[in-house]
Amino acid sequence: MKSFWLVVCLGVMMWADAHIFIYHRFNDARYPTTNTTLEELRKEFDFFKKNGYEVIPLEKLVNTLHAKEPIPDNWVVLTIDDNYKSFYEHGLALFKEYNYPFSMFVYVGATEQKYGDYMSWEQLREISKYGALEFHSLNHPHMSELSNEALKKDFDEGLNLFEKRLGMKPRYFSYPFGEFSPRVKAIAQSYGFEAIVNQNMGAVASFSDPLDLDRSALVGKSNLEGFLKYKALETTWFKPSVLLEDGKLTSLHVKAQTTAQKGGIYISEQGYFEVSLSDGVFEAQINKILTKERTRIIVSVGNKISTKLLVKDKYGTQ
Repeated sequence: MKSFWLVVCLGVMMWADAHIFIYHRFNDARYPTTNTTLEELRKEFDFFKKNGYEVIPLEKLVNTLHAKEPIPDNWVVLTIDDNYKSFYEHGLALFKEYNYPFSMFVYVGATEQKYGDYMSWEQLREISKYGALEFHSLNHPHMSELSNEALKKDFDEGLNLFEKRLGMKPRYFSYPFGEFSPRVKAIAQSYGFEAIVNQNMGAVASFSDPLDLDRSALVGKSNLEGFLKYKALETTWFKPSVLLEDGKLTSLHVKAQTTAQKGGIYISEQGYFEVSLSDGVFEAQINKILTKERTRIIVSVGNKISTKLLVKDKYGTQ
């Protein structure tokens, strides 16, 4: 992955499109893959301040997208998935110190069942004074493994409980594990959310879909400056849309709004390779068996990227 960053980032200006970042745990060394130390968090916050970035509420970005207005280059949005207690005990103080807004996506069932690592309803109501609370499912399932009926049950019960306990209706949704398929996306959209966020590395431009917004994860010693150099590449993905049950990835077909004659493709397990473009079309015969349950594909032109996270859909069309 480092080699991919080098290819797309060298010689690029620091400013890019707006960026949404995602955090999980704070100062919790037990879980290094989802943890951000307070030292790293302060470094990131200082970088935003020293380099002219404006940290805005997610609401401001979403409203601007819906109004089809230009997106300023220096906007940054901070989100938190899973209402871990470590945010209340460690992270919140730093957000308050810098006066940075945030949106926390609530794993409703964890709080309702009083799981030890998660905030209580009272604590959630307290932090809502400083940031927004949004929906992250009832049971935090791998949604593509659920039938339509089970998916709707999770949404219906989770949203009802969210509103009952917090006295508000969430406007935005984030997929558990960042995983979704066309079928899952269609069901999620049917609940009338104003915005839905994923966990696809990238940026947000005026053409971005409010119901499929890219977020980059800031965990461990993250490559913040590298993430900020990405711009959004306007694309239409024709295939693939899901991982096949046998893991075979046969081909790729993506149309980008670009006049460039060269582009790049990155595929998990396969690495990065260059391709020739004709009228902005990325076409490649892959014919590989992918062994992991999820595969990330990135198409790029210079520092402009478009990302898709593929998962198997047990109940979807293959």
